[in-house]
Amino acid sequence: MIESSTKSDIPPESENIADCADDIFRIENLTMAYGDYVVMRDLNFSVRKGEIFFIMGGSGCGKSTLLRHMIGLLKPAKGTIYFRGKNFSDAPETEKMEMLRQFGVLYQSGALWSSMTLAENVSLPLREFTKISARDAADIVDLKLSLVGLNGFGSFYPSEISGGMCKRAGLARAIALDPLVLFFDEPSAGLDPVSSHRLDELIVRMRDSLGATVVVVSHELASIFAIADRAIFLDTAAKTQSAVGAPRELLNSDNKDVRIFLNRGVDPRMQKEG
Repeated sequence: MIESSTKSDIPPESENIADCADDIFRIENLTMAYGDYVVMRDLNFSVRKGEIFFIMGGSGCGKSTLLRHMIGLLKPAKGTIYFRGKNFSDAPETEKMEMLRQFGVLYQSGALWSSMTLAENVSLPLREFTKISARDAADIVDLKLSLVGLNGFGSFYPSEISGGMCKRAGLARAIALDPLVLFFDEPSAGLDPVSSHRLDELIVRMRDSLGATVVVVSHELASIFAIADRAIFLDTAAKTQSAVGAPRELLNSDNKDVRIFLNRGVDPRMQKEG
């Protein structure tokens, strides 16, 4: 049986999701669990149209699990996920597939097929979800590879390029269908600081050029402060959210764990008192 909700000593900072008219996602009373083991409970937040929204928290807190719930790979133990005002969690299969076509996902590894060229990898969504001609598909693939800085690399295999280039190729595939929402699972994992910074810039550019909404799972503070409009903090100990808001506004959060996380292990309030 799923354990019941309990309140933490410090109430989580959160938004009034009912006041958000431009929600792409609205998450209400979400509990995530594997069998009887609860990962997170009572999550309530929204993701607004056109923003870059980060899911942050310490290792093992359930960040990637939350993303998998939002893209339909896992079902909620309790609660509901709404996409553009419609119940995504319990949507009929045909309706859910239509919603999924509006998502683009870049997984941590890039998830490219090693036996396919970059062009073949990027063309997969076009072949699966559209009936466009091979010539038109090839033109779209060239455009998407160009948008991520891989013009001329279509004939290369994943093993022939760097990790950062594989991430960009994965992004080209994620944007093949011009999605409304782009999801990134730990996009900076395994990248050096320069490549990570370039990927941050690319994420912003994709948001602006596609008019997309972006959801990013990360604990990389440099990326969070550089490009996040808002973020949710998942608290491992409390097993719920502790804060939702703009990262710089949360630097002096009322929640101690949020302050320490965003200030790299230092509590600014303790420093002031000292």
